[in-house]
Amino acid sequence: MINGKKLVALCTSRVYEPQIHSFIVKLNKCLIEKGYSLLIFAINSDIYWEEDRIATEKYIFDLIPYEYLDCVIIMDEKIKSHKIAHKIIDNSGYHNIPVVIADGRYENASCINFDYEQGFEQVVRHVIEHHKVTRPHMMAGQPDNEFSNRRIDIFKKVLSENNIAFDQSMVSYGYFWADPCRIAMQKILDQKELPEALICANDVMAITASDMLSDAGYRVPDDIIVTGFDGYDEIYFTSPKVTSASCDIILLADATADAVFDAIENKKLHNHNIIPSFIANESCGCPEYSEQRQALRDLFNESFARHNDDNRILQQITSSMQTSTTVGEMVSNLDSYKTESILLFVDRNCFMNNDNYFTIEETTYNNSDIHTDNQKQIMPKEFALIFDSDHVDAYKPETFVFPESSKNHSENVLSLPFRDRVLELTESGYPLIFNALDYMNRPFGFVCFFFRNYFISNYSNSMNVTNAISIGFGGYINMQYQRSLLGKMDEMYRHDSLTGLYNRIGFQNVFKKLCKKPEYNNHTITVIMSDLDGLKYINDTFGHAEGDNAIATVASALDNATPDSALCVRFGGDELFAVIFGNCDTDKITDTITEYLKDYNDTSGKPYLVSTSCGSMTTILDDNFSITQALKEADDRMYIIKKNRIGKR
Repeated sequence: MINGKKLVALCTSRVYEPQIHSFIVKLNKCLIEKGYSLLIFAINSDIYWEEDRIATEKYIFDLIPYEYLDCVIIMDEKIKSHKIAHKIIDNSGYHNIPVVIADGRYENASCINFDYEQGFEQVVRHVIEHHKVTRPHMMAGQPDNEFSNRRIDIFKKVLSENNIAFDQSMVSYGYFWADPCRIAMQKILDQKELPEALICANDVMAITASDMLSDAGYRVPDDIIVTGFDGYDEIYFTSPKVTSASCDIILLADATADAVFDAIENKKLHNHNIIPSFIANESCGCPEYSEQRQALRDLFNESFARHNDDNRILQQITSSMQTSTTVGEMVSNLDSYKTESILLFVDRNCFMNNDNYFTIEETTYNNSDIHTDNQKQIMPKEFALIFDSDHVDAYKPETFVFPESSKNHSENVLSLPFRDRVLELTESGYPLIFNALDYMNRPFGFVCFFFRNYFISNYSNSMNVTNAISIGFGGYINMQYQRSLLGKMDEMYRHDSLTGLYNRIGFQNVFKKLCKKPEYNNHTITVIMSDLDGLKYINDTFGHAEGDNAIATVASALDNATPDSALCVRFGGDELFAVIFGNCDTDKITDTITEYLKDYNDTSGKPYLVSTSCGSMTTILDDNFSITQALKEADDRMYIIKKNRIGKR
């Protein structure tokens, strides 16, 4: 709890899937009745138990504000990562926060589960005992997978109880997914005789198998029965509609809410099993069963109708962000109907373009305050709220001011200084959805969606908006870094490395551009030539390093004595010159150079004196002006002065 607000966090994935969306809607309504607000931390893909797979978006689970929560819910079967679940459970335990697992089993947590074994057994018994099938085949998941093996055991059990001999050839492996199922299904189609029934371990494989059978000229269920499991909404939109067992997501949401209240109010672990509901349908030869899904169809129709336009708008946003030249311009490009309900938070260190944020190694440090097995941590990000769609007028390129960041505060979605704004959005009664922003496998911030409705089309929109912003923002940072590099390269190309003055090529490029400016046409221009005295003596006696030092000192004297608008150039060797547009006092400039070098000689401690001879010429910048001729005249005058000085010694 914080500021009187009771908060529950939900960790899940793919909030736009109908089942997960329905779970969220029902759960949130239950929580609201008891005064709780729901914060959803979501990834947009499944980890699929591949614990070491790079999935930067899972960074969102590192931003859970444990110290302010009353309970954490983990949809284990949706995230599909034991490593993530254990980390969340451990951190919750460290902060004495109860954890509820929806569809999973872990110690030290309340666990709400579907009894998949009983549910799957209902499907198998219906095929074997009701339809009297004696030659069934099972499409299982992965070999040696816990969930797949349990369903194979149920298959064997029902066959045994009905005196049907089992052998391993009666099982194929479709890995719970469409593509590997197609490979396994093709082998079945290549056999001389089809089985009487294909019992699939989930609905995805059942739909895939049914489609392949139809394409091959077979009729389902007349030629072969096909069944699924899970009760996904897709089974009501196929032809024929698929027999399955529904893991009722609404029942799961109700039971999860009860477990949350029991854990918070009574400090009790609450474990409960839900038996899936068997659904007999057309694919096994039973009468059609179709749930009322008209509202869902309407929402999908709306989403489909807007799909192409949405993609066009998001592409425009991404492109405009990438090609922006300032942070203010980049942020202003987020103003669109596609981003009407978002807060955007980014690490202010992204904008330090001395290095590329997405390619440099992240800085680590040791922090004993963070509860992890390894105390070596990534340096905390300094989040700043740089866009709030409710206040778009504040994000104009010409008035944009970079907001205060979360430096010295916890790295989570309720850090200061933006905590109050996030908490304010919970007042609507609708969940807040948080997605991580990442680019080139590097997280750099997060986005908060605050939809003020439950439209599934908006939930679906969240994934596309997150991706568009991530790519747009990442592209902008890369472009800024490239501009910085080009600027540095240009500086190196145009300037002399020893003196920092323009080199010959750099001077020519800048001078040509300035000569074209109308304000300089037919105005006074002065050239001052400076030549180091006794360079050969310094080089031969004290070494070339000291000779370079003397050249650099004279260059500093020339640059210091001339106006800021002057072009100071190292022409080559020890020859330096300056070009001054407009009126100037050449005698005063020469005296200033002499005084500068006198001060240097008095304090440097060098065994030699640094001095220079200067010559100048002043003329008019018109069509007859030649910089080559002007330099020659200034050089001739400089040598006359040098010769006179040497003659007087």
